[in-house]
Amino acid sequence: MTGQKIAFTIEEASEYTGIGRNTLRNLVEWNKLPVLKVGRKMLIKKDILETFVATNEGRNLRDKSDVKAVTRKTAN
Repeated sequence: MTGQKIAFTIEEASEYTGIGRNTLRNLVEWNKLPVLKVGRKMLIKKDILETFVATNEGRNLRDKSDVKAVTRKTAN
């Protein structure tokens, strides 16, 4: 094992990006950010998260209509 995470919880993703937990939850609810659900826990893959941040640079993440959705296909 390398010790590096390939996916983050909402809380970890918030710390990693500086995006608030509630904003991240909204982005998931709006289907703008794909997650892997494990029970009640949601995991966001690191590459998806980095693609999302790059794609939405300069956009208002609290405005649903301003956010560009990221899918698994766009992250490859």
